Amino acid sequence: MSQRPKSLPEKLHGSAVSWEGWTFHILSSPAGLRFVDLVGTPFSQLAGQLKARVVPDDASNDEILGQVRDYLRGDRRTFDLPLDLRGTPFQESVWRAMAKIPYGDTTTYGALAAGIGRPQAARAVGQAVGANPVPIVVPCHRVVGTSGSLTGFGGGLPLKERLLALEQGSLSL
Repeated sequence: MSQRPKSLPEKLHGSAVSWEGWTFHILSSPAGLRFVDLVGTPFSQLAGQLKARVVPDDASNDEILGQVRDYLRGDRRTFDLPLDLRGTPFQESVWRAMAKIPYGDTTTYGALAAGIGRPQAARAVGQAVGANPVPIVVPCHRVVGTSGSLTGFGGGLPLKERLLALEQGSLSL
């Protein structure tokens, strides 16, 4: 009896971007940007987390890297990248709504929930925001608490504060 060969894990192209002491890891598939890690998790750990092979490859990520660097310099307000997002239909609806939050603006979890027609789902929206696989590009840092307070962010609150300051034209922290 012959065994069926096991398929190899999906190959993702990995790159790193450094900015003001932070290191972000960018992962893409042939279909588009798949994952942005805000805390510099080693590629080997990201590979295990995503059940993929991560191959360092700046050439494949050239357009993504250029747009992210332009944004971090304050030269880009929107992204024009193909995305390869993996989530539930609800998560994807939240991510599409987040992508529409204008540069320099913020919104609340409740307003985001109302905007997708689920006004009672602020907590579920918060979970979907937290599961956003491509922060910065899909700007979850623009979502704040009801009082305008900064709340959870995968890269930590100092990074969230800095990204908002970048967008609001304030260079000081």
